[in-house]
Amino acid sequence: MTVVENLEIARVAKGKDHQGTWTVKRVFEKFHRLAERRHHSGANLSGGEQQMLSIARALMNEPHLLLLDEPSEGLAPLIVQELQEITREILQEGITVLLVEQNLAMCTALAWRHYIIDQGRMVYHGSNEEFMANEEIKDRYLTLSAVEQAAEEE
Repeated sequence: MTVVENLEIARVAKGKDHQGTWTVKRVFEKFHRLAERRHHSGANLSGGEQQMLSIARALMNEPHLLLLDEPSEGLAPLIVQELQEITREILQEGITVLLVEQNLAMCTALAWRHYIIDQGRMVYHGSNEEFMANEEIKDRYLTLSAVEQAAEEE
């Protein structure tokens, strides 16, 4: 399916008479890369463009909560920055975003609260300011040395 068809099918899934705030036109205003590739097959898009299309399809359903699972994984820094800006705009529109992400810069740029889960247990939670100031938590759970240490313990 083309980019437009992907978006239209998401709208139809909500109901054919659905007249929400998220339209194909509005999606293209927010996701310029998708607008440029509107007639391309979704399967032929880059990884970043496919991620954008996934988010855009979700927005077509007028969510109150948007779940993003590792949206920056495997993407070029320029695309990550673009996704970060789009996500910030979505937040500013009042849509709650639950972001599961290993890109610390993206997390701290977007999040108001942080939660760290280690082996299925929540080991930390705090505001963005508290998290940014807590070097011990970042060193313990989020640095390469913490990952290497965990691998040695296994």
